[in-house]
Formats: sequence, C-alpha cells, structure tokens
Amino acid sequence: MNVVIIEDEARTARQLERMLKKYDGSVHILAQLPSVKEAVAWFSEHGSGQRGQLDLAFMDIHLEDGLAFRIFDQLNLTVPVIFTTAYDEYVLKAFKVNSVDYLLKPVEYDELTAALEKFKSTRSQPALPDLKALVRLMQQPPSNSFKERFMVSIGTKIHSVEVADIAYFYSEEKATFLVTKAGQLLPLEYSLDQVSGLLNPGQFFRVNRQVIIARSAIQSVHAYSAGKLKLDLLPVSRQEVFVSTSRQSEFKDWLGR
Repeated sequence: MNVVIIEDEARTARQLERMLKKYDGSVHILAQLPSVKEAVAWFSEHGSGQRGQLDLAFMDIHLEDGLAFRIFDQLNLTVPVIFTTAYDEYVLKAFKVNSVDYLLKPVEYDELTAALEKFKSTRSQPALPDLKALVRLMQQPPSNSFKERFMVSIGTKIHSVEVADIAYFYSEEKATFLVTKAGQLLPLEYSLDQVSGLLNPGQFFRVNRQVIIARSAIQSVHAYSAGKLKLDLLPVSRQEVFVSTSRQSEFKDWLGR
C-alpha cells in the first residue's frame, strides 16, 4: 500500500509512520508533506490518485500554511483521504455523514487499525468528502463547542482556568503551557495542536508552530526585518514572538475582524 502523509508536525508524522509499519510492514510512505503548497506541488508532479501510484493519503486539517481543504480547491484529487484532527465531536459527525474516515489526535493505534480496515473494505468505491460542508462547519461551529476552561495539575492540586483569563499558549521542549492574563505560567496535558482545535478561532490565533495568542493579549504589532511581523504581548512573553510568514495574510484578516 502506497501512502502519503500530509502533516506539519514532524514528530506526529513519524509516529504515524511507525504505526502504519506496525500494521503492515509492506506499507510504503511515498512522501511526508508539511504544507498545502508542498502537497499541491507533489500531487501535481506525481498524480492525484492514479492506481498503482498512490492508494491513501493521511491529511492533517491544520497545516503550516492554512487548512488542508485548500489542496482540494487547487487539485482534482481522487485519492481516498483519512483526516487527522483535534476538532470536537460536531466536526467528527460531519466526517461520518460524508463517509470520510478520521483520526482524533493524538492518534491511537487501535483507531488507526479500524480506519485502515474500513478503507480496505470500501477500497473499490472510495467516498470523497463534501468539503464545502466541512469548511462551513469549521468556520461556523456551534457556540457551545469551544472549551470554556482548562484543568491543570500543580503538584497534588488541580486548578480550573477560565479560557477568558488566558493570554496565550506556547510549546517548548515537547511540553505545552498556558499563560494567564495575570502572568501565571501553568502546564497543560494537551499538545498545541489539540489546544488549537478547542479554542474559538474568533478569539485565538496560532501565529506559528509554537504559539497561540488571544486577541486581547496583543499590545502592538511591528513590521520587522525581512518582512517579519513581531508581536508585543501582555503579559510579556519569555521569547520574542513572530507571525509565521505563511500565516501573515490570514493573521491580518483575523486581526481586522
């Protein structure tokens, strides 16, 4: 079975590859692609699902330069897709309705196996997703679908932190932290990718791979050298925060809403 993994977190891609090899040692990973741009270029060169070349694609919804659905806007893909997502149940139901498989991050081996077995059973008649419906659901999610608080453990105590009191999230050395508006630094048992899918996108924005910020935490935006955008946050961040080049246009649109 020939597989492509479209995932912007290298660690997640490697973990998925290991599980695929465990499931079937003959699985051949043709490519691991981190972005919409690279995925479009690869499919344009190698084909979008012709028999004998590519059997299945694993596709993260959030890539480093935007939503994976943009790939479908630019190409006529015929390859079956198993999406990976950190989104809540309302989106997962949409995948089921449209006969599209999904894996909820962090991906578990048993769930991967079940998805692959389903793929094999329907391989002769693969169903393609209703992408417009999925995009609408992601852009206009139910008001009660977002997380309102995070539970964090400090020693033997468990604290409840309201999302409204959080200034930003960041990852460092494989750990995730939140910083409250009062300046309190607290550890989280979520990956930053998972956190991204739990927050209201109208209030929070992932400016790069390491940082998600609340709109209210932005004090100022500076045009920096080489076209970079530097953010001043409150509370002041431990490290300088820049908007990823591939996300600048989307960030400006978000900031202007």
